Amino acid sequence: MRNRTILRGLVALALTGGVALALPTPATSAPIAAAPQAALLATPDISLTNTKAHLAQFQALASANGNTRRSTTAGYTASVNYVYDKLVAAGFSVVKQPCTSGCTSGAGPNVIADWPGGDANNVYMFGAHLDSVSAGPGINDNASGSSTVLELALTLAATNPAMLNHARFAWWTDEEQGLLGSKFYANSLPTAERTKIKAYFNFDMVASTNGGYFINRITSAAGQTLKAYYDTNFPGLAPEENVEGAGRSDDASFNSIGVQTSGVAAGASANKTSAQVTKWGGTTGDYDPCYHASCDTNPSNINDTVLNRAGDAAAHALWTLAVGTPAGNDFSIAASPSAGSVNPGSSVSSTISTALTNGSAQTITLSASGLPSGATASFAPGSVSSGGSSTLTIATTGATTPGTYPVTITGTGTAATHTTAYTLTVNGPPGCSGTNSTDVTISDNTTVDSPITISGCSGNAGAGSTVAVNIVHTYIGDLKVDLVAPDGSVYTLHNHTGGSADNIVQTYTVNLSSEVANGTWILRVNDNAGGDVGYINTWTLTLNSVVPPGCSGTNGTDVTIPDNTTVNSPITISGCTGNASATSTVAVNIVHTYIGDLIVTLVAPDGSLYVLHNRAGGSADNIVQTYTVNLSTEVRNGTWNLRVQDAATTDTGYINSWTLTL
Repeated sequence: MRNRTILRGLVALALTGGVALALPTPATSAPIAAAPQAALLATPDISLTNTKAHLAQFQALASANGNTRRSTTAGYTASVNYVYDKLVAAGFSVVKQPCTSGCTSGAGPNVIADWPGGDANNVYMFGAHLDSVSAGPGINDNASGSSTVLELALTLAATNPAMLNHARFAWWTDEEQGLLGSKFYANSLPTAERTKIKAYFNFDMVASTNGGYFINRITSAAGQTLKAYYDTNFPGLAPEENVEGAGRSDDASFNSIGVQTSGVAAGASANKTSAQVTKWGGTTGDYDPCYHASCDTNPSNINDTVLNRAGDAAAHALWTLAVGTPAGNDFSIAASPSAGSVNPGSSVSSTISTALTNGSAQTITLSASGLPSGATASFAPGSVSSGGSSTLTIATTGATTPGTYPVTITGTGTAATHTTAYTLTVNGPPGCSGTNSTDVTISDNTTVDSPITISGCSGNAGAGSTVAVNIVHTYIGDLKVDLVAPDGSVYTLHNHTGGSADNIVQTYTVNLSSEVANGTWILRVNDNAGGDVGYINTWTLTLNSVVPPGCSGTNGTDVTIPDNTTVNSPITISGCTGNASATSTVAVNIVHTYIGDLIVTLVAPDGSLYVLHNRAGGSADNIVQTYTVNLSTEVRNGTWNLRVQDAATTDTGYINSWTLTL
């Protein structure tokens, strides 16, 4: 929750004539259309264990990034990616929304997630700010709210109930700087979209160690929905109006555009009264003694009881207002299994089952979207009656690009339409290495991913695994570059070093021996500043690099390539027994303005020549490529040379670096 001094400063400025400030008027509390009582489905428990696991992850992300998750930091970016990845995997439609005006320079994006289904003209939103202050990791303020909303969303996805109304979830940037991320979102909404949002529920500091039970705008229709949970389950608890938090969190941004709001809080820096101690327990000290301080850490600054009830109150509101079986004929749809992997050129199957949930059966036509190029989906049969099932077969071609793809299965009935998610993984070529040379644009203040899928590689990766990176960018000090393993583990390769230097062209050696080799690996690049942009040019991942000591080497010394000349760059290998491998690699980085001029050759210690590039590529710039060469007849030890001949005039360049792995 933002500090009250920001609001006080604005009021003071208005009173002294500095600016005409219109303070928000509370939105009119119009009735909220809940699901018909006969159609309400049982509200699930929001797992405290899972919510606390999210808290532990946010703490770990802060600890790894300067002990803060402020909106402009790498800790915030890591938090965004954690939430984003969880939601995408669960089947949400997720957007990282850049705050393009009004936010702090360098602030990361909002995260907006929509669950499919429900009446799109009746939207219920649940949100929390994702950022912290600079002073600490922000575990109660506000990883507690962020974790609660995240687990609420994941529970909705896991139970996959019929939706009467539409559910949307949000995690806000720059709240601590003045509610800036939510203001940007709310103020950017067209009038028609604003009117669709029937209520916004905010969760900010919901686990204060000396906490109370507060509801924002408790007398509003939205507030009464939350209060009903506490009154029913904890008679005598008597939650109170959140006076301390009024206008200080993201619900204010929605209230100012006329959207009904409410939410849950447990208190910040105000003191608990003796009357509150009598009914809630605790002491008469601050609700959160670590408010905006470095001691706001996990698990010491979390009240499990208050946190658990906040999550269940949120679920009560969501299930009351958005979940339910519409009147008339309806059905549900599910995929089993909900994920599968396939080698290019092969197929994979899943059973798509439907169930009658209300009224009479209807004919349901099945379709699939989100497939990669070269993949097709078929259903046998193509349509079913409610309660029937069909076999989904996804066929690929040899040209289907390896990767992981979220596929949406849609059942279109005569009276209702529903979707379910299926995750398709297209395996990479057999082996323990892969290259992705598809350019990925890196815009200012964004995070982008480039995947490589490894399959057919036994066991774990090697302790000497390598990541050969080629990123074109005009200010590499803006960048953080991570390798993300299939299980989500993050290995940082580059962390905002290098200042104004151009481009990252480097091979990193990473100990990945604890990681299973097969799966989708991601090169993740975060640009957290303005002014300079670029793109991921190519990258290569080699996981079977348990290389004997001395059996690889790199020469990073620039060697100028003038017109019509031949130059050499040597690497000397020693202390390595036997012959080289049949799958030895030569990672080459040559800067040149016309690669059709060049012949590039690897020269073995005995003088044998292995041509890597022979005047191909025409007028294209630069050779950044890893070549696999059968060197099994060559003794490893000795001096190897990368020989480059420029066979024409006008265009020149230099050998930037090269790496030999034998």
